[in-house]
Amino acid sequence: MNLDIRLPIGLMFGLFGVMLVIFGLVSDPRIYAQSLGVNINLWWGIALCVFGAIMLWLGWRGGARSRASSHAPGAGGDERGGDAH
Repeated sequence: MNLDIRLPIGLMFGLFGVMLVIFGLVSDPRIYAQSLGVNINLWWGIALCVFGAIMLWLGWRGGARSRASSHAPGAGGDERGGDAH
């Protein structure tokens, strides 16, 4: 099984980030008085979305490299480059 851990991590952080961004956009601005008016939910949601996107990109890129190298001549089998019979 070739599941790269970066894919589910990217999806999880991306989902949480989207939820925080939506909450930050629709919430009452008065709740941010304690944080000096900074919409911390919006900013952390954006940060989580960026991190999730980076993890998804790295997972996709690593999976594409893995598929490309497994189809290369001489990949797999024994050390001589052929398939083991």
